[in-house]
Amino acid sequence: MRVYNFSPGPAVLPVEVLEQAREEMLDWHGSGMSVMEMSHRGKAFVSIAEQAEADVRELLGVPSNYKVLFLQGGATGQFAGIPLNLTTADSVIDIVNTGAWSKKAIGEAKRYAKVNVAADAGEPYTSIPAVSSWKLSDNAAYVHYTPNETIGGVEYHFVPEVNNAPLVADMSSNILSRPIEVSKFGIIYAGAQKNIGPAGLTLVIVREDLLGHARSGTPSFLDYAAMAKDGSMLNTPPTYAWYIAGLVLQWLKRKGGLEAMGKLNEAKAAKLYATIDSSSFYRNPVAKDARSRMNVPFTLAKPELDKTFLEEAKNVGLVTLAGHRSVGGMRASLYNAMPMEGVDALVSFMKEFERTRG
Repeated sequence: MRVYNFSPGPAVLPVEVLEQAREEMLDWHGSGMSVMEMSHRGKAFVSIAEQAEADVRELLGVPSNYKVLFLQGGATGQFAGIPLNLTTADSVIDIVNTGAWSKKAIGEAKRYAKVNVAADAGEPYTSIPAVSSWKLSDNAAYVHYTPNETIGGVEYHFVPEVNNAPLVADMSSNILSRPIEVSKFGIIYAGAQKNIGPAGLTLVIVREDLLGHARSGTPSFLDYAAMAKDGSMLNTPPTYAWYIAGLVLQWLKRKGGLEAMGKLNEAKAAKLYATIDSSSFYRNPVAKDARSRMNVPFTLAKPELDKTFLEEAKNVGLVTLAGHRSVGGMRASLYNAMPMEGVDALVSFMKEFERTRG
């Protein structure tokens, strides 16, 4: 039986995509082999890779002066890759801290350059500092922020205006969830395992003028110019993850693209937040103007019932609802592939649980 999987990542994939992958598992388009057996240099896989890039460009409206890279190492790899490509040891990096993933970016960036924390939301990280309060450097190599914090459930619903420095965004958990204007960014990067595809693949969209400045000691697989020159195939790429991502991109196009997906995601999140807000039994701690559409944390009025809530939810096919160990409580991740039916099932369960246990 398929369950409704609210995992923050690796996360739910569209059933249509899984079914197509199953059908093509042993024989991709008459090739007589699985995609995971193909040479990444062969015509068959090259066609898969090219179509995936074309679909990313179409869905996100990527301008022609940006490179689209399909890499490895996750967002964590890019915490190092970005400063290695854009800074020297004397450079200053402006970073806005809104929670756990911002902190990880800060910690890694400090290994390569000077870090100015331009703004810090502060514990318990349930809001976004007003842009007017940001203390940006005059000479920053780039300004980094995390548009969506999966653990705290905090999301920017705007793109911050910064100085002349390139804006860099870790969109691992909300990329492809609604339309964005790529031209406002110098670099967008995202681990695949939430809205793009399976773990193992990392998408990097980089403006061409930022290529060619990597430090001499930068590993070649983290050098954007080197990877762009070789079509993301300087080393053997994560071919199967790239293929599945391509199927997800095609699924998104069939669903109406990011405009339609954005409206659906808004509706899913609104339904769950309305259930929480109308109850004295459930609570969401995030400032309303910073609530994430992708990750909805909530607590129970009786924390001693957390374990019971999770067990009973699992019994009815609602799984991976436990909050991150650092914050506790519950968390429902509502990525693109989570259908409205899953949210409806969760809301019904929450109301019944409150009725019987509240």
